[in-house]
Amino acid sequence: MKMRDTFLKPMHPEGRKFVGIFAAITAVLFFIWSVLGWISVGLTIWCYYFFRDPVRVTPTRDGLIVSPADGIVSLIEKAVPPAELGMPDMALTRVSVFMSVFNCHVNRAPIAGQIAQIAYRPGKFFNASLDKASADNERNSLCIQMADGRQLAVVQIAGLVARRIVCFSTKGDTLRTGERFGLIRFGSRLDVYLPDGLEPLVNLGQTMVAGETVLADLAATEAARIARVD
Repeated sequence: MKMRDTFLKPMHPEGRKFVGIFAAITAVLFFIWSVLGWISVGLTIWCYYFFRDPVRVTPTRDGLIVSPADGIVSLIEKAVPPAELGMPDMALTRVSVFMSVFNCHVNRAPIAGQIAQIAYRPGKFFNASLDKASADNERNSLCIQMADGRQLAVVQIAGLVARRIVCFSTKGDTLRTGERFGLIRFGSRLDVYLPDGLEPLVNLGQTMVAGETVLADLAATEAARIARVD
C-alpha cells in the first residue's frame, strides 16, 4: 500500500453531487471573501471524506457476523425487531453502532444470506445515540435469512443531522458478508438484531469497522465478552 492510500480513499458515487455543490459554493465564496472561501474548502474536503468508501478486508469463515457500520457500540440490550419486518415477536439481543459525521457511512451486510424483507418507515430525527431513536426515528429495516434458515435483522436509522437513508438492495437479493447494501447521509446509527440465543463478542464503547470487526459468531459457545476500558 502506498502512503497516499492512507489518506486518499475512493468516494462513493452517492457523494459526487454533494462534493460538486460544496465546490461550487466554495468558488462563489472566494469571490465574496477569501476567508469564507478557505473555510468552504475545508467543508468540501470534509464532504469528500464523509462519502469515502474504503476497501475492507472481510473475514470469510462461515458463521461470522461482522459490523454493518463504522462507529462506536452505543447500546447492547434485548429488544423486539421492527414489527414491519414480520419477524417473531420476541426480544433478541440488539447491538447498536452509532456513526458520527466523521465516520465512513457506507453500510455493509453483517452476514451472508437472502433479503427476506425490506421495510421503510418514516419518523423523527432524534439524536441517533439515544435509545428512543430505534423506535421513533426514520428507519429502513432488512431481514436477512441465512442458509440454515435463521434470520438476522439490520436496521438503518436516521439521526439528528441525517435526512436521507439510501438502500442499494431489494427484497430477494442475495448478499455476501461485508457486501455494501446502503448508506445514510450525515450522522446516524445501525442496529443489528442477533439470532435468538447468540451473544455478542463486542462491548459498549468499542470501535467498530464495517465489514471487518466480528460482532458475533454463530459457531461460538462462549458467554458474552467482557472487556476493560484503559
